[in-house]
Amino acid sequence: MNTADLSALLEQLITTWEDEVVEFKQATDAYSTSEIGKYFSALANEANLRGAERAWLVFGVNNKSRTVVGTSYRIEPEHLQSLKMQIAQRTEPSITFRNIHELQHPGGRVVMFEIPAAPSGIPIAWNGHYYARAGESLTSLGLDKLDEIRQQTTAADWSAQIVANATLTHLDDAALLQARESFAKKYANRFPTEQVMAWPLEAFLDRARLTRDGKVTRAALLLLGKPESAHLLLPHPAQMTWKLEGPERAYEHFGPPFLLSTSALYQRIRNIQIRILPDDALLAVEMAKYDRKVVLEALHNCIAHQDYARNGRIVVTERPDRLIFENEGSFFEGRPDDYVAGNKTPRRYRNPFLAQAMTELNMIDTMGYGIHEMHISQAKRYFPMPDYDLSEPGVVRMTVYGSVVDPAYTRILMQKTNLPLMDVLALDRVQKHLPVDAATARRLRRAGLVEGRKPNLHVSALVAKVTASKADYIRTRAQDDAFYAKLITDYLGKFGKASRREIDELLWDKLSDALGDEQKKNKISNLITKLRRSGRIRNDGSRKAPEWRLAE
Repeated sequence: MNTADLSALLEQLITTWEDEVVEFKQATDAYSTSEIGKYFSALANEANLRGAERAWLVFGVNNKSRTVVGTSYRIEPEHLQSLKMQIAQRTEPSITFRNIHELQHPGGRVVMFEIPAAPSGIPIAWNGHYYARAGESLTSLGLDKLDEIRQQTTAADWSAQIVANATLTHLDDAALLQARESFAKKYANRFPTEQVMAWPLEAFLDRARLTRDGKVTRAALLLLGKPESAHLLLPHPAQMTWKLEGPERAYEHFGPPFLLSTSALYQRIRNIQIRILPDDALLAVEMAKYDRKVVLEALHNCIAHQDYARNGRIVVTERPDRLIFENEGSFFEGRPDDYVAGNKTPRRYRNPFLAQAMTELNMIDTMGYGIHEMHISQAKRYFPMPDYDLSEPGVVRMTVYGSVVDPAYTRILMQKTNLPLMDVLALDRVQKHLPVDAATARRLRRAGLVEGRKPNLHVSALVAKVTASKADYIRTRAQDDAFYAKLITDYLGKFGKASRREIDELLWDKLSDALGDEQKKNKISNLITKLRRSGRIRNDGSRKAPEWRLAE
């Protein structure tokens, strides 16, 4: 605020005089920090109960004469601003002043402490005690008021609230461009890209559910705000942290715009190529340690479901063999297992305005498919299923694995590519030594997928061993590329030419049964490309309808 605005605000506060959300003190430099903390707790709680966005503690005004007399409290600016940290360290949950204003009034120096209202459902304590106001007096927060705050409905959407001092200039240009492109891609069948890019900024943001009547919301600042605009969301930290744990340790914090920051955080993850070659396997499979879509889906879910009123950050911990995603707030609608099959649609979101905006920008869907798709992706990559840990109240942890837990599990997934997801989930529980119900155990045992007796079940190695029988060995054995290449050139030498379909028919049954259909197609494509590049065959047809012949 500028001087004129502060002067007008001070006059307004003095005119209406003290109520439960305003307190005046003359205050010398020796004024107790503990007393300030008590008033912080009381005024924040009272502002919550009265539906006010903020409360005020004002130093430099005489409480009896109602006149400005000035204050000597913490004259040095650095010393004054350090009070924010002192308050944050001893409040629960940890919050502090929204701002500390100094006004050089004709009557003397005035310090105006702007105190945010306690978050919905969460009273503010100072040194473990809750305070309130009774008229002009400081008192403890009674049980009636304490219950009133704690029982407040969570239906009020934190993310939909308009940020009073935010304007469109607080939004990041690169994030806005990405937002337009993502929106245009989502609605490509409804709006030409050129039309979306030409919309006035205010119109686009309203269409994308990021603003309300052109006014900037908390959701807009989270997703599109400039990094330096994060202070507008205080005391709620808009932050994601990547943390590396293991032989090497490192960390980095990421703020708004989250639309871009999630990709930046993903780049910090050591997503190296790994080779999966379980014991007795014939073929090694090489792939990235983590699926980018899975990582971003998990991260975007953290953003959408975070309980920002708890004043916490999103943390992604990278360990040598897994990623752990943590966000504040209990699982909001049902349990994670409800969504694995892809049949449950959530009826509620903790931050519906933010969730809708993220849907418009193609960051999430609101149909509950995200968890299902993450499990499908891990199964296709032969990796363990994601784990959810809800054991700590108010925190959701999800683990995504980037390594093999039990080679027998991996071998089965590599050979039985059509295994139902429910069986994959059950095998995953077995490999992690988690209990499965009796009916599931019987089904897996009849299929030869598990061995042993409950509770000591383990994934069967027999089904995956290529040495189980001579017939199995011949059927799953992989030949050298030279063997398959000779079959192609012998065919062309005898019949003169071959289409891609004819080459597929020639090799299909001769390729290892350990390969799926898509892997067989890729294998044949690679063989043809290798022969062409070596100058042994040529294509006399087109790219879509090739006609392969021996090169002369």
